[in-house]
Amino acid sequence: MKTWKPINFFRCKSRWGWGLFSVLMLGTLLLAGCGKSDESTSQVQEKKRPVIAVIPKGTAHVFWQAVHSGAVTAGKEFDVEIQWQGPQTETMKEQQASIVSDFLVKQVDGIVLAPQDQDALAPVVERVALQKIPLVIFDSGINSENYLSFVATDNYQGGVMAARHMGRLLNGKGTVIITKVDPGSDSTINRENGFEEILAKEFPEIKVVGSAYGYSDREKSRAATDDLLIAHPDVDGIFGPNESSTFGVLLALQARELVGKKKFVGFDSSDELVDAMRKNEIDVLILQNPFKMGYEGVKAIVRHLNGEEVPRRIDTGVYAVTPDNMDEPENKNLLIPDLSILQEG
Repeated sequence: MKTWKPINFFRCKSRWGWGLFSVLMLGTLLLAGCGKSDESTSQVQEKKRPVIAVIPKGTAHVFWQAVHSGAVTAGKEFDVEIQWQGPQTETMKEQQASIVSDFLVKQVDGIVLAPQDQDALAPVVERVALQKIPLVIFDSGINSENYLSFVATDNYQGGVMAARHMGRLLNGKGTVIITKVDPGSDSTINRENGFEEILAKEFPEIKVVGSAYGYSDREKSRAATDDLLIAHPDVDGIFGPNESSTFGVLLALQARELVGKKKFVGFDSSDELVDAMRKNEIDVLILQNPFKMGYEGVKAIVRHLNGEEVPRRIDTGVYAVTPDNMDEPENKNLLIPDLSILQEG
């Protein structure tokens, strides 16, 4: 009986032997390579951090820098990548829409947006919804229902708070002018409405005798205030519903040597406004918490990506600061936010 011996491929010199050996080895290498590729891809996927785009109305003002600080803090805490990009000023609606479009092309995992205009930004918000990218709106509202959560100050209540302080400053009687912000800005429209409606309801002997728009620009706000002061030289009080309008009012009062002669309620903060309040040139500043807006906006996206429920509305608070309480710790943090995290690598 013939005994079969296993073929020794290394010693076999036949074409058939070497061919079969080559095929077997190639298959083994391909299988091993596929296994390593799958393993490598899996590792990359495991290490990939979600990317969240944060798009403010502008980037120059300290308010938006505080928002940035809050977003970066949340990014570090929740291990997500924050991509921060916005227009230089708060009147560049087309540029802001273009920035949103660019992030759609990049297919980021979430977008946190402060729309410059409630109508102009609505179409691009609908595009975000079509791509099924979770969207959080912050600071200012949008004429669309296609967003996950709205993170903001209760701006109407901020206007109410400003009106009540003005009412007390004027002892319930007098005239007031308003240096308004922008007819398309949802947040400041609500502040202005809250201010005017509460004055009319709770202080009927205080009349709003004039208003003009400064369009989110300090110099334009100064010019608008100047025109109002020319038209109403005996006015008793002035309200500025955001930082640029408040600073514009301050410039106009300083130029006309009317500081301290008109009751002055402003909104938001900056180094110059803090300095003016310390000199008693501003009676009241109504403040928001921009750090919390940035933090809570990113947090809402992260919670959604983790399959958690997210509140439809997140109120970040509104506060009144005066020369008498501006050095209290909680108020100092609102007046001069800590931006040190933005200096870190």
